[in-house]
Amino acid sequence: MTDNRDLTELPSPAVAGSTRTVVVPVGSFEQHGPHLPMNTDTRIASAVAHALPGVLIAPALEYGASGEHEGFPGTISIGAEVMEAVIVEFGRSAFHWAPRVLFVNGHGGNGPALAKAVALLRYEGRDAAWAPCAVPGADAHAGHTETSLLLHLEPECVNLDVAEMGNTSPIAELMPRLRAGGMAAVTENGILGDPLGATAHGGALIFGELVQRVSDGLDRWLPGPDGRLR
Repeated sequence: MTDNRDLTELPSPAVAGSTRTVVVPVGSFEQHGPHLPMNTDTRIASAVAHALPGVLIAPALEYGASGEHEGFPGTISIGAEVMEAVIVEFGRSAFHWAPRVLFVNGHGGNGPALAKAVALLRYEGRDAAWAPCAVPGADAHAGHTETSLLLHLEPECVNLDVAEMGNTSPIAELMPRLRAGGMAAVTENGILGDPLGATAHGGALIFGELVQRVSDGLDRWLPGPDGRLR
């Protein structure tokens, strides 16, 4: 049991005076290859949020800064500037009643906007922080890591029949071309990594590590200069 509460299921008086941290899943709506849904990041961030103990869970922010994926149909990005503004205004509003707010981020491209927004909220005296859904050694996009996670969390959303290997070059080598031309410049199928060996068992192990890392950061509550939990 995680003893968390979903804000969408509570009336206002049940929230008044709460000392619980409000956790906000932050995702994206972008291509994840031919085999994963476009809201993969939101699904993962929401699952991590719901696994945290003793928190209030806000509805997910389902659009993010995904401009690098706009070479693929279906992607909808609101851009980093709007993303930053949304996080700031969300925080300013929530802090009228919430003691703490933690943004759990499922999309790496949101990181710079989150860092700026949360740093501003903290400068304004609001106890906000953010944490990434990240584990060491993960591949970059729609590969082994994310496919394994969804096979564990929501296997009905994964179509392994059309899964295929993507660009497996180290992300550091790809970054110059990725920054210049987006994902379409470095991968034809939208995948950075190889989903073919993904398993639900592997996803369970990865998910457990994700939850533990975010939960430990929540317990310590030591935001860095950019608001990211350490």
